[in-house]
Amino acid sequence: MLNRIVKMSFKSENTETFQSLFLLVNEQIRTFPGCLGVKLLRDIENPNIFFTYSIWVNQNALNAYRKSAFFDDTWRKTKVLFDNKPQAWSLLEQ
Repeated sequence: MLNRIVKMSFKSENTETFQSLFLLVNEQIRTFPGCLGVKLLRDIENPNIFFTYSIWVNQNALNAYRKSAFFDDTWRKTKVLFDNKPQAWSLLEQ
């Protein structure tokens, strides 16, 4: 299994917009082939920082998602809300 963590920092005026967008796409991400689950987390000290935590069956499944038209559309809508460059980590369970 592959665990994917993406850290995103938003302009304060865009946090509600992002949360609304995530609610709209959450189920589609969760049911994408190879996705075993996805969560949205918010930093306890900085409310403008969010993390997505998703679990994938393998790297190929994550890559297929990242190459999909659905991802392109969602990412296009999300990245205009950022305050800073996002960071991402892919981690294997040991």
